[in-house]
Amino acid sequence: MLRGFKVKLHPTEEQKTLMLKSFGTARWVYNWALNIQKENFKDGGKFLSSVTLKKEITQLKKQDEYKWLNEVSAKVAAQAIIDLCEAYLKFFSKKVQFPRFKCKKDNCDSFFQREDHFNIRGKKVLLEKIGYVAMAEKIIPSGEGTKYHNPRIKYDGINMWLTVSVEVNENQTDENKTEPIGIDLGLKTLAVCSNGKEYKKPNIRKLLKRLKRFKRRASRTYLYMKRNKISFKEKSKRLIKLEKLILKENHKITNILNDNIHKMTTELVKLNPSAIVIEDLNVVGMFKNKHLSNTLKYSKFGEVIRQIKYKCAFKNIKLIIADRWYASSKTCSCCNHKKEKLSLSERVFVCNKCGIHIDRDLNAALNLKKLAI
Repeated sequence: MLRGFKVKLHPTEEQKTLMLKSFGTARWVYNWALNIQKENFKDGGKFLSSVTLKKEITQLKKQDEYKWLNEVSAKVAAQAIIDLCEAYLKFFSKKVQFPRFKCKKDNCDSFFQREDHFNIRGKKVLLEKIGYVAMAEKIIPSGEGTKYHNPRIKYDGINMWLTVSVEVNENQTDENKTEPIGIDLGLKTLAVCSNGKEYKKPNIRKLLKRLKRFKRRASRTYLYMKRNKISFKEKSKRLIKLEKLILKENHKITNILNDNIHKMTTELVKLNPSAIVIEDLNVVGMFKNKHLSNTLKYSKFGEVIRQIKYKCAFKNIKLIIADRWYASSKTCSCCNHKKEKLSLSERVFVCNKCGIHIDRDLNAALNLKKLAI
């Protein structure tokens, strides 16, 4: 199976300049190819394959105006065209939305590296036309016979990252399975498990207050620039520094939340249960509730499910996703009596039939566990 790795890079100033050129080239070629596909579609032409577009970009590189495209690896432009064509075809297959033009402000730049020119030696990685770049830690497998897939360099506006998939021979299996676990995701706590374990959310109130303060300062500056008709290209050093601080705070909050989820999911998988049952939540519908949207934003239910999925697959643990209409909260875990109504304010489940008093989330987790049994 394939296992993904992500590691921070520490490039020199010269290497960073070459990387930024590669990011810009990939973004420009992607937008150029998207524009050609859109114009071709308007004129009633058929879909242009990546081979056709790659031939056109090769001819474009010969022109003096576009010689800067040759300063980076040829695979950067070629893969950007392939990515666009795949996104374009996926849209017509009704799998994704129509591809959008990439913007430098989005802070999601990336470029591809050829597998045959990609090599790892200790804590350094070889990148084509860039050289050996230092990595923050040695976590990616290396040596003879190691096969790398889809290596990419990504930039989040602050740091450079290397992401790559590596072929792992066998899954980590353990025959000594324990009883199944039901997980109920909540708003008050991150998750409550059927074994009684409760996982709380990290306290990020101070970080959110500081982020709000930075955003207000930036907003006042934007309004001043708009009133005085000052171009946003003429940003002051103070505003650029403030935007960097906002970006850093956002990354810090995201990292704290993801780290907490990683610790929770790893702990659950290490118990080696025979099955893990989790509910399929309608997160998009829940976001429409203005009273819950802010709490849901920092709950990251989608990230919890994503991590549990791949960790269960790696450990050969059966994963059951309960139907979103399954009434896990309204049903009594003792006598299976179902309540007609249960408001969010009722934190303790009281059964009208058998009279049991039990925590609402624990009751839901026990009902989810029954699905595995």
